[in-house]
Amino acid sequence: MISFFPERAIALTLGPVDVHWYGIMYALGFLLGIWMLPRLLKIAKLSLTAQDRETLVMWVFFGVLLGGRLGFVLFYGGSYFLDHPLKILAVWEGGMSSHGGFIGVCLALFLFTSRKHIDFFRLADVLVIPIAIGLALGRLGNLINGELYGTVTSLPWGIHFPNVEGLRHPTQIYAILKDLFIASVCYLHLVRNADRHVPPGRTGAWFLVLYGFLRFVVEIFRDQPYGYTGILGLSISRGQLLTIPIFLVGIGVLLVRRAKK
Repeated sequence: MISFFPERAIALTLGPVDVHWYGIMYALGFLLGIWMLPRLLKIAKLSLTAQDRETLVMWVFFGVLLGGRLGFVLFYGGSYFLDHPLKILAVWEGGMSSHGGFIGVCLALFLFTSRKHIDFFRLADVLVIPIAIGLALGRLGNLINGELYGTVTSLPWGIHFPNVEGLRHPTQIYAILKDLFIASVCYLHLVRNADRHVPPGRTGAWFLVLYGFLRFVVEIFRDQPYGYTGILGLSISRGQLLTIPIFLVGIGVLLVRRAKK
């Protein structure tokens, strides 16, 4: 039996199998990344065989999947997964962390470049562009699902989400615009520096800096089911707390790579 849009979060049901919108967005992100990769590699003057590109995509896929899921379990799962350990594998039920996904991708990229004897930073400069677009598609999935919405607002662009009281900041749209902006800046930076003798790694560093700063800002308007943490007299969300290291790493890489010039 085939059923279209049986629930808000499900696009298609094929017998016992539910195809979730979030999974579709992940698939679109990877397909778009596969299409973009050879073109971006050409701009960066980095050569990879078709087999190497397929291997890279596979490694990144598992890095995102495992890192994102384990990041959610560790950062947001609390004691639930200690009581239900088999649920850790139930990725189809939702629950992914972009912070964990970053760690997973970095580890996958490090292992791949080490085995292939490729400059880690040069390849990172290329990958951050499709990664940013993939993040935007993931937030589109959140918007369709009606999750990760913002706090109550009286602004004219406030959105009503099912089973949620009041008009809310469409923080998913804010995040989509943020990620597309980051992808655009990184692409222009990669193209601008393609023919200049500058150390690789700066495009990737700008991705980390922009993501860290803008994610921190978007979190201000987002509803926080996990509450806030008090640091130096300030109340910050868990997402903001996890974003600070990303921003600092980006600043550190920028300074180190600039010193290499």
